[in-house]
Amino acid sequence: MAQPDESRTKPKVVDIHTHMYPPEYISILSSRTEIPLVRTFPSPSSPDPDPRLILLEAELPALEKALQDPSAPIPGRPLTKHFTSLPQKMHFMSTHGIDISVLSLANPWLDFLPASEAGAIAERINASFEEMCSSSSSKEQKLYFFATLPLTSPTETILSCIAHLSSSGSLPHCRGVILGTSGLGSGLDDPALLPIFHALAAHNLPVFLHPHYGLPSAVYGPRAGEEYGHVLPLALGFPMETTIALVRMYLAGVFDAVPGLRMILAHSGGTLPFLAGRIESCVLHDERLVKEGKTAARRRSVWEVLRSQVYLDAVVYSEVGLKAAVDASGGGREGAERLMFGTDHPFFPPVGEEGDRDGEWESVRLNVEAVKRALGEQSEEAELVMGGNAMRVLRLFD
Repeated sequence: MAQPDESRTKPKVVDIHTHMYPPEYISILSSRTEIPLVRTFPSPSSPDPDPRLILLEAELPALEKALQDPSAPIPGRPLTKHFTSLPQKMHFMSTHGIDISVLSLANPWLDFLPASEAGAIAERINASFEEMCSSSSSKEQKLYFFATLPLTSPTETILSCIAHLSSSGSLPHCRGVILGTSGLGSGLDDPALLPIFHALAAHNLPVFLHPHYGLPSAVYGPRAGEEYGHVLPLALGFPMETTIALVRMYLAGVFDAVPGLRMILAHSGGTLPFLAGRIESCVLHDERLVKEGKTAARRRSVWEVLRSQVYLDAVVYSEVGLKAAVDASGGGREGAERLMFGTDHPFFPPVGEEGDRDGEWESVRLNVEAVKRALGEQSEEAELVMGGNAMRVLRLFD
């Protein structure tokens, strides 16, 4: 492992996984009667309670109870100032020593909009992110963003949006796009997405793949919603969703069809680092795939795709998971060059009466410590994960 060079300048810390909801986006969700939606519930402890974001089907029973009974537990996640306030984002960065943040709209993005509205709203949302980055970037702190695509729109509208994202001078702080796993509605292995992937590759716009839809609520059992909080869908459903989406793309041949496509997977690729070997074995032993010639020698393995077209964020909260992500990505320096630090702010804040959301967040500390323990504090590999890789891959030198 390379040792630190004390003569070098202090490396940048880059957070590539950090979300915000512009005010107009909150307004859209507040006007809806079906999930996803935003609701505000009266609170005896606060004259101005935070609105709540209802995203998951598992939250619907609790929502119905809360609407009927003011004393019932309030569902969803509170949309605190951390979701909407740019000064709060900059404060969070200062508190945690972050020099550069790459913002993105969080789930559910624009996937719920009618086709007639999605294009124009995507343009406004992306313009809002550009304004955030332009108005708040300074010598000490800089902001960039992953844009949102109007995936419910006709393909021509989506392609036009991609061209606009990369056109010179229009959105200079855009460094890629964020996608959920449903794509156009049928998943990311849908052949109809190939023109979009080709366009993203041609315009050098990496895809930040983020989960939202999870697994069917039934798999968590009847006690999950009321007794287990959000643990099962967030800890297990989201990682499996990402894993399934990427493997479907692999099985469909998307990466061979679009060799220039680059993807950054949220939450260290879900369970891919642990399951890649099992996936590869299942491919090699599948009778149908063997008969169709899809296991021939020329085939690229799951490992090869992970190490050539896929990057992983480092939002994994332990050195055990981070070491697995590094090893799956090639191991050693090669593997470390494919991981990028993230915080997942403003999710996973401090909780309870002692939780100080304006101070240091334990969720961030766990990710930072995972990098230090897995790669060595101040090692070159750790510095790459904490910022160097993002600077290179996302072209953050401008």
